[in-house]
Amino acid sequence: MTVVSSTDFRANMTKFFALADSGERVVVRSRKGSYSLKPVKTEAKKASKPRRRNVTEEVCRAMKDWKEFLETGKSDNFRPAEELIDELRHIQAQ
Repeated sequence: MTVVSSTDFRANMTKFFALADSGERVVVRSRKGSYSLKPVKTEAKKASKPRRRNVTEEVCRAMKDWKEFLETGKSDNFRPAEELIDELRHIQAQ
C-alpha cells in the first residue's frame, strides 16, 4: 500500500495512476480525509460482467441442506423445497 499526500499526488499523478493500474493500493491523504485510488475499468468490468451461476453446485448444496434438516431437524441454510423448485423452473425457462 502506498500512502501519499494530496500535494505529492498532484505533482506525480502519472506515477500513482500507474501504481493503481498495476494493482497497488494507493491512498491519498488530505486535510478532509483519506481516499483510495482504484482504476474504474476494473470496477466497471466486474459490474458489467454477470457472475455465471453453477446450478449443479447450488442443487448439491441444497440437497445437503435438506439431508441435514431431515437428519437433525436443523439447518442454517435450509430453503423450502417450493423455493428451490421455483428457482429451477426459472432457470429452465431462460
